[in-house]
Amino acid sequence: MVNDKIKALRELMKKNGLTSYMEPTGDPHSSEYVADYYKGREFLTGFTGSAGVAIVTMDKAILWTDGRYFIQAEAQLKGSEFDLYKMNTKGYPSPTQWLEENLKEGDQLGINQLLVSAETLENLRNVLSKKGALLTPTKDLLDEIWLDRPSLPKKEIFKLEIKYTGKSVEDKLKEVREDLKKDEIDYFLLSSLDDIAWLFNIRGGDVTHTPVVMSYALVSQNTANLYIDKNKVSKTIEKDLKNQGVLIYNYEEIKDHVEKIKEDSTIILNKKRTNAWIYSAISNSIKVIDKPDITEGLKGKKNKTELENLKKAYIKDGVALTKFFYWIEDQIKKIEINELSAAEKLLELRQEQEGFIEPSFSTISAYGPNGAMMHYFASKDSFSILKERGFYLLDSGGQYFNGTTDITRTISLGMPTDEEKKDFTLALKGHINLISAKFLEGTSGHALDVLARHPLWQEGIDYKSGTGHGVGYLLGVHEGPHRIATLPNNVALEEGMVVTIEPGVYKEGKYGIRHENVVSVVEDLSNESGSFLSFDILSYCYFDLNSIERDILTNHEVKWINDYHERVFENLSPHLSDLEKAWLKDKTRKI
Repeated sequence: MVNDKIKALRELMKKNGLTSYMEPTGDPHSSEYVADYYKGREFLTGFTGSAGVAIVTMDKAILWTDGRYFIQAEAQLKGSEFDLYKMNTKGYPSPTQWLEENLKEGDQLGINQLLVSAETLENLRNVLSKKGALLTPTKDLLDEIWLDRPSLPKKEIFKLEIKYTGKSVEDKLKEVREDLKKDEIDYFLLSSLDDIAWLFNIRGGDVTHTPVVMSYALVSQNTANLYIDKNKVSKTIEKDLKNQGVLIYNYEEIKDHVEKIKEDSTIILNKKRTNAWIYSAISNSIKVIDKPDITEGLKGKKNKTELENLKKAYIKDGVALTKFFYWIEDQIKKIEINELSAAEKLLELRQEQEGFIEPSFSTISAYGPNGAMMHYFASKDSFSILKERGFYLLDSGGQYFNGTTDITRTISLGMPTDEEKKDFTLALKGHINLISAKFLEGTSGHALDVLARHPLWQEGIDYKSGTGHGVGYLLGVHEGPHRIATLPNNVALEEGMVVTIEPGVYKEGKYGIRHENVVSVVEDLSNESGSFLSFDILSYCYFDLNSIERDILTNHEVKWINDYHERVFENLSPHLSDLEKAWLKDKTRKI
């Protein structure tokens, strides 16, 4: 099936004078997660992971993806013509390096101009021009061979009230305009869907698990335009936005409006998030300032209202998780539980919580060796049955009106082996080492990443993912501008930022272990050395004490576990039945 698609694509490439074609993961807004309509790379390759790039030439087909998906990609590409190239791995060139090494003079690379950012297009064009090869922005070639392509979503948007946002649209536009005025900028072009949703206090249903809507925005000192499918906007919301100075236009009108911006104006945008189609509409007389979106930094620091709401969301989430793990332990001897039925049960329990909307991402319900695939997803065609032995890894989250949640716990379904206990405890030591840290104001997540890895590195163990990512407020479960990772990032962690802490151990063919809590950055102390920050824990769920090797914990680590478990019981027990409460009391006993 995949090979038939490659053959059909090659016919179209010949027809369009192309010798190669690139299909990235993305949509016109460079989103991490995309509507089904835009999952062209998945359609072409059969690989369902959320990240990757496919390149097809007349004699080769290659898929690149990152370390989260190596095991999954190998399995899903099996039997197809696609070769797997591992990103950020020795011996494998990047897509750009591969093109530079393999394309020759006269070759022509095609790429859908809606799916490629202005920055990527510019970089590729510069690389290929040195080889005498051409880069041709094209229409969507896959559309001609994707016969059962899903339609574009049509759900109406909804307004997020100020009791959840803490700021009105007018407040947020004022902040944006202060930035524009300070830097003497005329226009702000915004393509990022989560930023647009944040700015206008709206949420949508265009992307599964991420409540955003396909849209663009153009803001000046005097105007704020939202470009969107008008059928998704009720008269009430349109009137409310108009009262706050926002005008609604059709989605496609953005290009025409950009083309009509006055000569010699100044426009700020993020070339990483602005697609080549829109960017091509900007006149050469316009001065373009390429910077991260103004809104990214503003929404990355949660206000007091948002943080108070998030605390409520995580208690609801903790209650659902506690009920779920109690159910697993109570029922595993009585009924057959598999990865899919477990995830369905968890969804039922989250749906019982007030203000729950939907999961914040596809639940990773992974038993035994499946847990070694960091972003494994069970399917109706491939899933495992939970047994009374081995590790079960659950990475899940919810979208509530109170905010977005993300949490991972790993539990043993039987008596853990010495190896399992050691690995479980090493990952937990890394978690505690980072989550209990104090750090100087101005410190980036990159500088702190080693704290989580240190106990693992001492045993020659590493995990091929970041340690932490920002989390949106009823938005994307992955949010910038901050992160905690080995990859360099000079964005300082600031008060109000929300971030995950999730070290792990992944052993192919054996198991996966991940310990994830979500924290907010708070002020800690100030003295002659400067101002220091620390982390306030938002998420509450017990750690499996039966999987801990007590002898390798320090006194500080034991105290941290006991103190954390005391808070877990205090926060969650009022919402549990007597049986569940007694069960949680044992799970959070002092060690």
